[in-house]
Amino acid sequence: MSQSVYDFSCQTTGGTDRDLSEFKGKVLLVVNTASKCGFTPQFEGLEHLYEQYHEQGLEILGFPCNQFGKQDPGSNGEIQEFCQLNYGVSFPMFGKIEVNGGGADPLFKHLKKAAPGALGTQAIKWNFTKFLINAEGDVVKRYAPATKPEDIADDIEALLG
Repeated sequence: MSQSVYDFSCQTTGGTDRDLSEFKGKVLLVVNTASKCGFTPQFEGLEHLYEQYHEQGLEILGFPCNQFGKQDPGSNGEIQEFCQLNYGVSFPMFGKIEVNGGGADPLFKHLKKAAPGALGTQAIKWNFTKFLINAEGDVVKRYAPATKPEDIADDIEALLG
């Protein structure tokens, strides 16, 4: 049986494990984020998507990552506070992870394998790479960092039915 995102658990900003199976039946948008990146203003667009579609079954899961240009150097608490104060982020943010290399989080290993990038590459190129997951926990699509959150709205609506 193939794995789904529901088979994983991830650390919260508070350091406790959160089982992703609690999101079963929801459409998920999983994003590796950074607080000091040119794409950081996408938090605003992500929050707008969350506000627009959360009641219909969308969850956005943010995963801070400091692997690209060291653009998220803060502690989990500092990152959480930054996101809330500057962008009003209300969707779940998880603890800081690695998305590439030997220390890559198992969830992101799964996402990259299920939805490779351009030319079949699995490595994540930069902050704000996004993965759209259907209500069954299957990875549907991968979006480049430059893809604006609002440009994903039609795909989200299609999955929400």
